[in-house]
Amino acid sequence: MTISLLTDVLLSNFPFAKAKIQGSPDYPKIRGEVNFYQLSQGVVVAADINGLPMGDGKCGCKVFAFHIHEGESCAGTKNEPLANTGGHYAPEGCPHPCHAGDMPPLFGNSGRAWLAFLTDRITVDEIIGKTVVIHSAPDDFTTQPSGNSGSKIACGAIERLA
Repeated sequence: MTISLLTDVLLSNFPFAKAKIQGSPDYPKIRGEVNFYQLSQGVVVAADINGLPMGDGKCGCKVFAFHIHEGESCAGTKNEPLANTGGHYAPEGCPHPCHAGDMPPLFGNSGRAWLAFLTDRITVDEIIGKTVVIHSAPDDFTTQPSGNSGSKIACGAIERLA
C-alpha cells in the first residue's frame, strides 16, 4: 500500500463498516475498533487495539492471530465465551491461510497494536454481520483449519456504517 493510498483512505474517506472490539471475560481490558474501507482495488482494513496482553522481558513479544470469522455474534458459553463466532470466514472453501477471512497478525506494542492493509479477498458487503476475532497466539499459517492460533480472546461484530 502506498503512502498516498493510505492517506486517501484514512483521511479522506469514512469507513463503510466497523467492528468494535471487546475482550472476552478473561481479557476484559482489550478494546478497540477495526474499520473497513471499500475501494476499487479491494478493502482496506485498519485496526487499532488496546489492552492486549504483554510479553515478558526483551524477547517476550506478543503476536496475535487476527481473523474474520463466519459467526454473527461474539456471544458464547461460560466454558467457551466467544463460541458463536464460528470458524474462519472461508466462503470459497480454500485451505488456511487462504481463507477470505485470514488477515495479517497483530504485533503487540506495550499492549497496543495498529495495523492497516489492503485485501481483495473480501468485499465490505459480504462481511457485514460476520465477526472479527483476536486470538491468544500467533497464526502459524500452516495448521488446518485455523493456524494453531490459540484461544479467542477478543471479538467484534462487523456493522455497516455507510
